[in-house]
Parts: sequence; structure tokens; C-alpha cells
Amino acid sequence: MSGYFTLGGDMPIANLLATALGFVVAAIGVLGIAAPAVLVELGRSLQSAGGLYVAAAIRVVFGAILIWAAPNSRTPRTLRFFGIFIIIAGFLTPFFGAERSRAMFGWWSTQGSFFTRVSPMVAIGLGLFIAYVASSPRRSAA
Repeated sequence: MSGYFTLGGDMPIANLLATALGFVVAAIGVLGIAAPAVLVELGRSLQSAGGLYVAAAIRVVFGAILIWAAPNSRTPRTLRFFGIFIIIAGFLTPFFGAERSRAMFGWWSTQGSFFTRVSPMVAIGLGLFIAYVASSPRRSAA
């Protein structure tokens, strides 16, 4: 079983990491709803070439953890799909360029509070979904 190193419990470490990352994504979403200006400022801090490389590395690591956790999750195919999608997004991030990234971010941040609060709701839903499927063992048919 891939990723089946445990930390004293029954959950593989890969699934523990994926669950924790899911909760981090959901927490960032909650921050975006509660204090959108803080999330906008965090986004602005990543609008440099170095920031894009950091974002790309985080995406690749996050995607790899999802793929690693997938075999022991409730929905392996879905988690693997998200992992592959996030890794591809991570590898494409540096090619996007800081200027284009700033332009898209500028557009997003000027769309009004409804739009900037709906986007974090997606992060909350996706983060909680990842935490749920990664923390729940796959059940076999009885």
C-alpha cells in the first residue's frame, strides 16, 4: 500500500498531510470571507517572479500529496484527478508570468465584494471535501 506510514494511528501519513492541507485551504477560504482585504493583500504579495515560483512549488507539492494519499482515500480517482490538475497548474504557473498574473489578480480584486467572497466559498468547499475524502478510509463492499 503506497503511503502507508502511520504516526501511531491508523491513518497513513500521506492522508494525514492531505487532510491537513484540505483544512488549510478551507481556512484560507474562511479568511477570504471574513477579511477579504487580508486575502487580497496575501495575493498581492505573490505577484512577483519569486512569488510565482513559491506558488508553483506549493501547488506541485500539494498535488503530489493528493496523488500519494489517493489510494487510501474514500475517492481515489477524484483525489488523483485533483492532484494531477494541481500539479499541472503548478508547472504552468511560472510560464504565466508576473505581469499577466498581476492583470488577472487586478481584475479579480475589482469585481466587488460578492465575487471576492464567492471565490473563497469554493476554497472552503474544496478544502473540506479534500479533508473528508483523505481522512476517511476507503470502504469495501460487504
